[in-house]
Amino acid sequence: MKKIMVYALSTCPFCRMTKNYFRSRNIPFDSVDVDLLSDEEREKTVEEVQKISGRRAFPVIVIDEEVIVGYDEVSIQEALEK
Repeated sequence: MKKIMVYALSTCPFCRMTKNYFRSRNIPFDSVDVDLLSDEEREKTVEEVQKISGRRAFPVIVIDEEVIVGYDEVSIQEALEK
């Protein structure tokens, strides 16, 4: 089973679409809404996201070792099939 982590913002429609993608297919995943974290945790997580993806854009999806920035069904499906 793939390890999936979604870094999202609670107000981001593409972040919601990403979570719905996994939920609608019954694919287990972990997620964090970065904007709902405490100030210290938020800053630490944003730095981690930037290190992982090279940007401060959301959503950031990590499937095993593969990083996908933004909601891209084709890339998500390809990463799941690897």
